[in-house]
Amino acid sequence: MAATQKDFRLLLVGLATYNEMENLPALVARIHVELPMANVLVVDDNSPDGTGRWCRDFAAKNSWFSCMVREGKLGLGSALALLMQTAIEQGATHLLTMDADWSHPPEQLPAMVAAAEHADVVIGSRYCEGGAIEGWPARRRLMSRVVNKASRIILGIPIGDFSGNYRVYSCRLLAEVSWDELRSDGYAFIEEVLWHLKAAGATFAEVPITFVDRMAGESKISWREMVGAGRMLGSLAWRRIRSE
Repeated sequence: MAATQKDFRLLLVGLATYNEMENLPALVARIHVELPMANVLVVDDNSPDGTGRWCRDFAAKNSWFSCMVREGKLGLGSALALLMQTAIEQGATHLLTMDADWSHPPEQLPAMVAAAEHADVVIGSRYCEGGAIEGWPARRRLMSRVVNKASRIILGIPIGDFSGNYRVYSCRLLAEVSWDELRSDGYAFIEEVLWHLKAAGATFAEVPITFVDRMAGESKISWREMVGAGRMLGSLAWRRIRSE
């Protein structure tokens, strides 16, 4: 059963960063305006641009903000896994994740949290009614559509957006995940964790968002990451076939 509104005093907002100094300070301030009851945790992969240093300085002055600076670039998947495990250890009821580059609209944060009163996993969706994408070329839009439709068939979850990181997770369900069974440490983790949450009995909901391509900094996704995601989906498809 999803939590009631009063439980969201135990909400943790988690951000995974690498070279986001141009974006992070203003985004953190905006998150605090939209969700003043939430704590914010940043996992930074030792960004050369000083993101981690800023996080340490800001954490020293603000009790609601904390950070973990890792030794190197270890990948989005491992950063998200660390955020999830930390949320569980800290006794949070919910973990909200989002990208640190303003691609995910912070004005939708209250709607995301409200939806989590009725579902275990809430997806900020580009592909439900009312969702949209700005700033992507047609080729990238087509590729994303194909990947997400394939993910829906393979994972068997009735949502439209499987590859976005704008989500609210119930920590009660995250605690049911066998972390040693997750194999992805990159972007493929975003899809793979849904498979495990479905197996744990999670319920899902979507909130429409307008995804805006980053305005500052560089995209972190590579062809290698895309190939890894394809392989992971193939592996999950095989596991589903064998289990039926």
